[in-house]
Amino acid sequence: MGEEVRRTTYNRTHQLEYQRKMRRCLDVFETMLAQCPFDTDRALTGMEIECNLVDADYQPTMSNRYVLDAINDPAYQSELGAYNIEFNVPPRPLPGHTSLDLEAEVRASLNDAETKANSGGAHIVMIGILPTLMPEHLIDGWMSDSARYAALNESIFRTRGEDIPINIAGPEPLAWHTATIAPESACTSMQLHLQVAPMDFAAHWNAAQVLAGPQLALGANSPYFFAHQLWAETRIELFTQSTDTRPAELKTQGVRPRVWFGERWITSILDLFQENIRYFPSLLPEVSDEDPVAELAAGRTPHLSELRLHNGTVYRWNRPVYDVVDGRPHLRLENRVLPAGPTIVDMLANSAFYYGALRSMSEQERPLWTRMSFAAAQANFGEAAQNGMDAQLHWPGLGGVTAPQLVLGTLLPMADEGLRRWGVDADVRDRFLGVIEGRAKTGRNGARWQVSTVRALQDGGMARPAALAEMLRRYCEHMHTNEPVHMWDA
Repeated sequence: MGEEVRRTTYNRTHQLEYQRKMRRCLDVFETMLAQCPFDTDRALTGMEIECNLVDADYQPTMSNRYVLDAINDPAYQSELGAYNIEFNVPPRPLPGHTSLDLEAEVRASLNDAETKANSGGAHIVMIGILPTLMPEHLIDGWMSDSARYAALNESIFRTRGEDIPINIAGPEPLAWHTATIAPESACTSMQLHLQVAPMDFAAHWNAAQVLAGPQLALGANSPYFFAHQLWAETRIELFTQSTDTRPAELKTQGVRPRVWFGERWITSILDLFQENIRYFPSLLPEVSDEDPVAELAAGRTPHLSELRLHNGTVYRWNRPVYDVVDGRPHLRLENRVLPAGPTIVDMLANSAFYYGALRSMSEQERPLWTRMSFAAAQANFGEAAQNGMDAQLHWPGLGGVTAPQLVLGTLLPMADEGLRRWGVDADVRDRFLGVIEGRAKTGRNGARWQVSTVRALQDGGMARPAALAEMLRRYCEHMHTNEPVHMWDA
């Protein structure tokens, strides 16, 4: 959940003052990059896992307020939908056996949360899009009780001036209209954070953009929305469309979408914050009392609240983050590419693959982004979202290559070497990268398992709604075993 706000509607005065403060924050941030020491003592990693809540029949249940009260743990927070919660994993370094310890800790925490959720008749599901979600679930009572979410909904539709069409191609194309941002709540993800030094940020962001396509092809887990089989990772296109503030005429004029891959390689983190202000109107113009210039002059670390709040409403798949902890500023790269699930071990395998490959790519003498157009990286991302394991990706030196071939022949060795440079122990590398290897060799990720299971159930005589619910029941059983998805039976 992002920062809470004080009001749900804003006027022109709010907007003008907010724009002035944002530019002031940007000037201060530029000064800080040149003059101030950022916290780079340890390359800390973090993780957020967005989850869905279902009832005994595996239908969405709008009960996150009751579930969070039962869990009673600040690591768990509400999300946009009343059938969503988010689990925030505390930051930690990568080296040694840390990831194996993390696997045990996350499983224990989520198992405890599941037990407490059960007391109110709810179950926690880690999946990209809840396959039993239907339009009737998003009419009334779907939104969490939060001024931030109400304000976002109001601002997006005021800016757009009309309902949002949801049009997604695929084996069973979907056409629908929405008068709220409710479909955004269907998109639950795993977000990976990495603390990065200012001088290293551009290389890490560029590498993450290169990696986004293969990363998504491996981890796709969202093939259904409103009972339609759509993309392997439908969440990508659904999130893009459901937060789009542009009416048709602005799209044709080339105005950028709020959910954005980007359009160029960068040379500094400053490039991204400058783009945020240049291209995107503010949705939550909350003005703080802080004077960032005075704070910096006094030797204190400014929080740059307006810059951070605006950054939280520009939904890049790889997002820059400025934050202050214990009075020290730091920068993080937030990777938002992957869906939640299917299991803890699958998600930690995805994170190990990402952190390892990112380290190797960002330290290459001749970086991949100097040999690859930005448009090719973006095309890989779209191809992976649509086709998952069947994606055909462009790669420097290889031309067109399938996602499994690219992973097995190029990226897995790169990820292993990167984790070794991080100081990750060999048995940790073997466990998690072994999951990635198994997934690539079998071609089975969450999306493929979901589709094949539903198809088998329908071939056995079940109607689509019943097949989706039964598939989700089996999915949850497998999820609790923590056996990686490539080893699941239907």
